[in-house]
Amino acid sequence: MSPHPPRTTTPPPEEGVPPGLPFVDEHRVRITAGPVVVWAALAGWLGERGGPAPAAYARLVRAQPASARPAGRSGGALAEGAALPGFRVALSVPPERAVLTGRHLFSRYAAVLALSPEPGEEKGKGTGTVLAVRTYARFPGPLGAVYRALVIGSGGHGVAVRRMLDSVRRRAEG
Repeated sequence: MSPHPPRTTTPPPEEGVPPGLPFVDEHRVRITAGPVVVWAALAGWLGERGGPAPAAYARLVRAQPASARPAGRSGGALAEGAALPGFRVALSVPPERAVLTGRHLFSRYAAVLALSPEPGEEKGKGTGTVLAVRTYARFPGPLGAVYRALVIGSGGHGVAVRRMLDSVRRRAEG
């Protein structure tokens, strides 16, 4: 299934998103699997992002956190308190939503990962789950403005999020 068009209207404030971060965009995809399967696919995909290249970039821009770290005994990339290069899991409500936050030299940001079962799915009769990624970010100062133009204005952020959604969809439907 192809992704839904990106949303650009501002949603209401969301739990776990740091105050003062403006809404950037939302991208969604419909996945023909239940929320538990999609959550596991999302956690698996994110868990593979802790390698040397993302960590090197995180160190280059002085991201906090700069490296991957599991969340104690609960483990898993989406466990509250877990870290990925550039992101910390600030809130985790499996299999419904997670909020990842981070900061670096040019930006403060949050990504809300929200899973919505399609009607009937909660009774095992639905046809799937919609996975949405909502981005919030602030780009302070002149260097932040340049970074925003390079990442958001160029469309690179949207391409990266759509690739992530497509990868999670393939993994969940696999």
